[in-house]
Amino acid sequence: MSDAAVDPHADWKPQANPWLIAVAVTIATFMEVLDTTIVNVALPHIAGSLSASAEEATWALTSYLVANGIVLTISGWLGDLLGRKRYFIICIAMFTFFSFMCGAATSLGQLIAFRLAQGFFGGGMQPNQQSIILDTFPPAQRGAAFGVAAMATIVAPVLGPTLGGFITDQSSWRWIFYLNVPVGVIAVFLVMALVEDPPWVKERKSRGMDFIGLSLIAIGLGSLEVMMDRGQDEDWFSSPFIKLMAVMAFLGILGAIFWLLVARKPIVHLDVFKDRNFSTGCFMIAATGGILYASAVMIPQLAQQYLGYTATWSGMILSPGGLMVIMLIPIVGRLLKITPARNLIALGFTIMGFSMLYSSHLAANINFGALVGMRLFQTTALAFLFVPISTVAYMTLPRDLNPDGVALFSMFRNVAGSIGIALSTSFVVQRSQIHQTYLAEMGTPLRQPFDDLVMQYSNSLVAMGHSAAVAQQMALGRIYRMIQTQAAIMSYSDTFVACAIVAFLVAPFAFLMTARKSDGGGAGAAH
Repeated sequence: MSDAAVDPHADWKPQANPWLIAVAVTIATFMEVLDTTIVNVALPHIAGSLSASAEEATWALTSYLVANGIVLTISGWLGDLLGRKRYFIICIAMFTFFSFMCGAATSLGQLIAFRLAQGFFGGGMQPNQQSIILDTFPPAQRGAAFGVAAMATIVAPVLGPTLGGFITDQSSWRWIFYLNVPVGVIAVFLVMALVEDPPWVKERKSRGMDFIGLSLIAIGLGSLEVMMDRGQDEDWFSSPFIKLMAVMAFLGILGAIFWLLVARKPIVHLDVFKDRNFSTGCFMIAATGGILYASAVMIPQLAQQYLGYTATWSGMILSPGGLMVIMLIPIVGRLLKITPARNLIALGFTIMGFSMLYSSHLAANINFGALVGMRLFQTTALAFLFVPISTVAYMTLPRDLNPDGVALFSMFRNVAGSIGIALSTSFVVQRSQIHQTYLAEMGTPLRQPFDDLVMQYSNSLVAMGHSAAVAQQMALGRIYRMIQTQAAIMSYSDTFVACAIVAFLVAPFAFLMTARKSDGGGAGAAH
């Protein structure tokens, strides 16, 4: 039986050039993904400008992540309800509007409210981008098309800290948000002119309103994001607030899974996980997202807090890695045509493991070039992961499940990224305390090297005009700071080793993926 007999819309093609469509939807998504990291380096400036503490200012991040994580999951339902193209345009337009409002905020409360709205509308952009690319390109071209999508997913988080640091240092944190306005306006016009809903999307009917499913997802994912983002600041489970968030996250997510399995018209169809390729792809992208976001945070954090880098220069460490991804993705797209995707994914995780081991060779006197080299090695691995994983995930997924598939796939990546950041930050703190305890045991007058070091510093300070007593105290203070720095650097090394272990453990599972080719054209087939 021919494909046309199975699928009456098999011959449909968009009127506009598919690659122009891919670029148009990626511009919008790049802007949104950039906003998840660009604000990080500006938090101290935001806190000072709005008369808030640094801890209070972090709610500008938390509010965005909470709304974003919830909407990611239900974006397929919202697309069915409003129409995919219409929903995508609404997301871009409102994201742009609330970006302007964030820049114009005069109090922290206003900023948090506008960031919440910004995250709500931004959450629908990544799934819509991938869904549009799935429907626009035939299965044979999706690998290359997902390479364009990777520019937003991988490059934007890398460039975010660099661009945010530069704008903050040179102008004002408000321009971080104002920058979205012209980009958003251009994206709206491009999407309106180029993107069209295919016939099967237009024929898709709304599922109705699933209040119970929506409520459980909002409670579960919202509480999980708050717990991950605020856990380290609140000292994790010693805080009643974090305990409450953990219980709500567990009950909400467990309740949502049960309800979505038994509901007649669920807000999200979990049938997507019956497809083994999709389930494996979600696992792989979660591992990639966790390691990607954790590693993207650790190096700039180390550079700023312990190596004396400015926000701009700490971000510059990451920028060459973004260029490396842009150069390698077309090569990976060509390799997908001659070798199974699972081989590339296994290679990617293996490279990731070795890159993390290489990155663990840190020292207090490490230079800028060495840090850039570490990040280049890491991003080399990312180029071999995102495109092949995305290709495999949707290869055999029925077309009618695409909206929920792309929503859940994006949710796994983002939630895993939040978990990766939280766990790596917590691990750095814990390991730093352990190393500091061991190093402090060396700092005792009973050890001759310690006495010699104190004497050396004291003599230098006396020569600079300080009294012997003051010089003694200043020398001890300097040694204590040295111990703190060394302990921190060792803890970052330990965290990179932990990331390497995760990458090496995941690599063998790539060979278990069954990348079957669907007779009806993979994700483009109607089953």
